[in-house]
Amino acid sequence: MVQSDGCPPQAHHCARRAFLKASVLTVGAATIVPRHVLGQGQTPPSEKLNIAGIGVGGMGAANLNNMASQNIVALCDVDFNYATKTFKKYPQAKTYRDFRVMLEKQTDIDAVMIATPDHTHAVIAMAAIQCGKHVYCQKPLTHNVYESRMLTLAARRAGVITQMGNQGHSSESMRLICEWIWDGALGAIREVDAWCSLTYYPWGHAYWSPIVGRRPQETPAVPDTLDWDLWIGPAPMRPYHRCYHPGSWRAWWDFGSSMIGDRGVHTLDPVYWALKLGHPISVEASSTDMNDDTYPVASILKYEFPARGDLPPVSVTWYDGLQPPRPDELAPDRIFGNREGGVLFKGDKAKLMCGVYGESPQILPESSMKATRRPPKTIPRVNTSHEMDWVNGCKTGRQPSSNFDYAGPYNEMCVLGNVAKRMNQQKLLWDGEKMEVTNLPEANAWIRPPYRDGWSLGPEVISDPLKR
Repeated sequence: MVQSDGCPPQAHHCARRAFLKASVLTVGAATIVPRHVLGQGQTPPSEKLNIAGIGVGGMGAANLNNMASQNIVALCDVDFNYATKTFKKYPQAKTYRDFRVMLEKQTDIDAVMIATPDHTHAVIAMAAIQCGKHVYCQKPLTHNVYESRMLTLAARRAGVITQMGNQGHSSESMRLICEWIWDGALGAIREVDAWCSLTYYPWGHAYWSPIVGRRPQETPAVPDTLDWDLWIGPAPMRPYHRCYHPGSWRAWWDFGSSMIGDRGVHTLDPVYWALKLGHPISVEASSTDMNDDTYPVASILKYEFPARGDLPPVSVTWYDGLQPPRPDELAPDRIFGNREGGVLFKGDKAKLMCGVYGESPQILPESSMKATRRPPKTIPRVNTSHEMDWVNGCKTGRQPSSNFDYAGPYNEMCVLGNVAKRMNQQKLLWDGEKMEVTNLPEANAWIRPPYRDGWSLGPEVISDPLKR
């Protein structure tokens, strides 16, 4: 049944009421009360979780399909036409356009799946956390560095179960890569190349390519089924055009997160995990075709990380729309990475190559691969889908491995690269603890870009008394 929400775009949502009604966990001046604190307890594993989907016309439909064994009780999308197939698949679910209205009105929701465009991830996830809901949020976790930090802190304080939608993180191959490296198979690693050879040119993404060039001049009518003001959300307002919705938003600074947020959050995952990276100390970018509207056609990003415990300093180079030099150790008949990209770890004993999602890890040269024993399995395995691992965690209180304590700092690293692209060919010296570029003050405007009037991430959380 389609329900009319009848609420203006800047409606007062349930997060604000949650702040005022209880005082159990504090975020800044606000109060966060997870549902299990309110006398209901965690959901027993034998019972089904009540899940709401927000952004269900594209990737969100696939995420929900992997959770279909649970109760899908609510569906929210700003475009009812785009979401109609998902609405029909779950006819028992109540439908909404505005996530704030859904969180305000529907009290039986245990957990929320978010798969909207990148620029709205943070405001939706924060609202859900402030209402005490468990959160699954598609990658990239957020559109900018500040949002990632705030979600990490808020989720930790609220005690909710979280997971970022970087599905490869739950794979066997991702764990094998970490275990090989931790077991010393590659020796000391001081350099890594990672890449995605896809590009967004023509702007609007090659999959849709509705226009070639910059921001469109024509202003077609907004479809009746679409709430364009809600789609824009906290981003700067611009007239509706098909080059932004339903799929081409990834190409634009205001809405997407460039290829490092699109594919890079998958590809760099084993690098961040296996090398225990933490905050970089610097990042610099060299990009082609810079402009104020669309991401560059191609970029090279270089991150520098300090020594970490007994791990040496390491340089990580990311190639957007490009490919690094092919290693001499790779046989001529072998594919370098996969058709989209991959990773090459360069150790002083051997190299390791894998695909975009960590798949098909291979030690180079092949003689080293044959001589290398399988390392002990020291990382717990995931024997279900990435989504269901989160669902099971919601029921038992166990955090999955890509929870926001991991995904938040990792996402900060990725989207910091977009700040470097803004400051093209200038090295940014980064103080991760302070969330500050120390040598180019003008770059800090992109760490926390302003929201459109009427939108807020909620109370600021900078100090963290629960820091571990």
